[in-house]
Amino acid sequence: MTASAARIPEATTAPRSGARLLVSTLERLGVEVVFGYPGGAIMPVYDALTGSSLRHILVRHEQAAAFAADAYARRSGKVGVCLATSGPGATNLITGIANAMMDSIPVVCITGNVAQAVMGTDAFQEIDILGVTLPIVKHSILVRDPADIPAAVEEAFHIAASGRPGPVLIDLPKDVQVGQTTEDFGFHYPNAVVPIDHDAIGQAAEAIRQAERPLIYVGGGVKIGGAVDKLRVFAEMTGIPSVSTLNALGTIATDAPGALGMLGMHGTRAANEAVQETDLLIVFGARFDDRATGKLAEFAPHARVVHFDIDASEIGKLRQTWIAVAGELPPAIEALTAHLAGTPLRIDPWMMRCAARATRTAFRYDAPGEGVYAPALLKAISEAAGDDFVAACDVGQHQMWAAQHCRFARPEAHLTSGGLGAMGFGLPAGIGAKLADPDATVVVIAGDGGFMMNVQELATLRRYGVAVKILLLDNSSLGLVRQWQELFFNQNYSEVDLSDNPDFVKVAEAFGVEAFRISRREEVEAGIARLLAAEGPCLAHVIIDPRENVWPLVPPGKNNAEMMEGA
Repeated sequence: MTASAARIPEATTAPRSGARLLVSTLERLGVEVVFGYPGGAIMPVYDALTGSSLRHILVRHEQAAAFAADAYARRSGKVGVCLATSGPGATNLITGIANAMMDSIPVVCITGNVAQAVMGTDAFQEIDILGVTLPIVKHSILVRDPADIPAAVEEAFHIAASGRPGPVLIDLPKDVQVGQTTEDFGFHYPNAVVPIDHDAIGQAAEAIRQAERPLIYVGGGVKIGGAVDKLRVFAEMTGIPSVSTLNALGTIATDAPGALGMLGMHGTRAANEAVQETDLLIVFGARFDDRATGKLAEFAPHARVVHFDIDASEIGKLRQTWIAVAGELPPAIEALTAHLAGTPLRIDPWMMRCAARATRTAFRYDAPGEGVYAPALLKAISEAAGDDFVAACDVGQHQMWAAQHCRFARPEAHLTSGGLGAMGFGLPAGIGAKLADPDATVVVIAGDGGFMMNVQELATLRRYGVAVKILLLDNSSLGLVRQWQELFFNQNYSEVDLSDNPDFVKVAEAFGVEAFRISRREEVEAGIARLLAAEGPCLAHVIIDPRENVWPLVPPGKNNAEMMEGA
């Protein structure tokens, strides 16, 4: 228990097992859905789930449980929860835990373990999951007494969701799960309020007044910190153009005035060139990731940096900061907006230059040929779905096309594995997102490579009738790797051929999921209508040209203005 937590005594209760106390604590914290897979060392918890208010979603692989809990958290704004047994069950969570850590997502992962009496003896399915996951969690808790379970769980939820969010691991030895206790108490964790540095905000406001070419650099921390509406007010009031990282798309609506799109390796030319020309980079909740900055030494070479972030360790970590504002983003952005209210900025020429370049370099969708053009398809499905559209993207070329061409009205509409880039994220993420928001039109955007990594979750879709729509773009290859091999490895196409893929329509139908195929451009409009109109889960298997590449592209070792363009 942290020093700031206050114990809330409750009435003495009859003896209960640690497992039942765990379940009741989760219920008291408002948990509604948990994702998991049972096994020997977590079996007492599964026994206690029966008759509880918790809805357990049985995935078909523990990695999918972690990914689904991650996406549930992203879409709902709540803490995601997943369960796994010891040994391979726990280790199968690791990729999902790392994904949540990289993207700052609040997830509590609960693992069973062998009884404490045999810990350290290489017992069956024993693994030191705390030790294994130490680099990829925000915090870890090994519970040694059933009476400590309420404190451990409530502390885990508090740590996962507060400050810069992240995953927390709770490891429950089997004897702790079956042990009896009469303890049942809660804790209140007050949110720590970080004072706003008004002097720094005043300096930032003055820097903006003096700038001729200011640019807003939006990171995923704005959405995570609950500052989306505050930032939109600031951007609209000032008229300052903006660029977004992959995980920030939709924070400022992608079709809003001044929104120049994604920056970085596959960013828009309008965004990347604006970054290279700006004289003041106003950074909100971003960490200067290498995929966003390109050659860091030449990133925004003419700009001074004003950096707002809840995590002070990110400020100045990769790029020297002129003015630093550490703390909660909503009050900081609101204060900055108030400082600038009624102050005319000297940026009209800059705004017009950015807008003109965005128009001049806008993507075209009139590609020749009769085959399906993936960028046009993705643009069309996002527009057809409207503001209810939620994309759960896997990783690969299709992920970059979605980022470039889909319309996102809110950041919760774009769910993707940003920092880790984990293939297999899309389908479990779609399940988690749909369960978090049943009214949303959730479309899994996947490639044939990533889809096969968690294809077994079609069974989860079918079992629970989760009405996720799957747009499977099939180029019979590992497209992004193939593109790099074409451009930078002398066309040595090593181990990227997936031409022996199964018939994905038959695969989906074998799982009991409606499916159909699109292979010609003339079929796209009707295919989108059928996919979105399907009452239950549905898969559209889309055949695309394996030679298609994602453009533009910043080559390795180059700055963001040195972009390669396709034909």
